[in-house]
Amino acid sequence: MSQEDQEALAAQWAAQLAGDDDPLQEAEGESGSTATDDDTLAAQWAAALAADEEKQDGPVTYGGPGSGTASFAAQSTDAHFADMTEMSRQPKDSKLKRELDFILDIPLDVSAELGRTRLLINELLQLGQGSVVELNKLAGEPLEVYVNGKLVARGEAVVINEKFGVRLTDIISPIERVKQLG
Repeated sequence: MSQEDQEALAAQWAAQLAGDDDPLQEAEGESGSTATDDDTLAAQWAAALAADEEKQDGPVTYGGPGSGTASFAAQSTDAHFADMTEMSRQPKDSKLKRELDFILDIPLDVSAELGRTRLLINELLQLGQGSVVELNKLAGEPLEVYVNGKLVARGEAVVINEKFGVRLTDIISPIERVKQLG
């Protein structure tokens, strides 16, 4: 928009805000339309923008600092990106991968505990086939899974292919594990 068009539009807005004779209403009266003030104002803006586009020669240009003037039409192209999925799955550094491989080979003792009890040596010696040992847990309570003597999870007993297993139902959070150390 030219400076004159902007000044004329600013004067119309000032007159409308001041409540003086509204040039927009005069324009409505002359054209005989029943459009609202907002519609008339929008039409004037559209006309001013259209007039401004007609004054320009060629496509809209952008002159960025140090970039010269480049046409938007010349800049628009379809973007093509390489598939980076496999690269993102690989470790960033081969040294890191070697360190992880070393850690993966460390053996750990994993045990699942159904419950505990304390026995005197005399009671232990009296145990025989068919004896019942009472544990400190109630029926239906979860089993506890220990790794190297530290509680890491809780779960329930399951039978898979005629072997016992533990379905994990609760993993101990790192905060709880730190509390157990103290």
